[in-house]
Amino acid sequence: MSATTAIELVQGDITRQSVDAIVNAANSSLLGGGGVDGAIHRRGGPAILDECRKLRASQYGKGLRTGRAVATTAGELDARWVIHTVGPVYSQSEDRSDLLASCYRESLRIADELGARTVAFPAISTGIYGWPIDDGARIAVETVRATPTSVEEARFVLFDERAYAAFAGQLR
Repeated sequence: MSATTAIELVQGDITRQSVDAIVNAANSSLLGGGGVDGAIHRRGGPAILDECRKLRASQYGKGLRTGRAVATTAGELDARWVIHTVGPVYSQSEDRSDLLASCYRESLRIADELGARTVAFPAISTGIYGWPIDDGARIAVETVRATPTSVEEARFVLFDERAYAAFAGQLR
């Protein structure tokens, strides 16, 4: 396990990244959705959905639990695998930060099992799930830095300038 995973920031489209594994901010159904999830399924093509359906038919009949991760092919994406993880919906009344951190830890664990050395992450839970971007960036960067892994590069691919700035602030 490496003690020094390089952290890179990119503003852009995660489906255009050339990496070993792309992390998908999936919903528990694993059957596609909006945002990053929908974009990955659309660009990656039907092979991803086919494998997700097989996962649902076998060990994930009730769906993937929040904070967990599982891998499929990357289909037509410029990657070998997609690592699907289910982020928590933000709550002002309940601290769910441990579940958000678990998404990053579990994704790195799966990446290690696969032998992935480069991984592209979205800002998990900061879209439709409502997690404040500054706190989401803090949890993401702290967790990736603290997690023992053989991944050599963790690339956060951020959709807009605001998200990029939030992550850049965590790297100072």
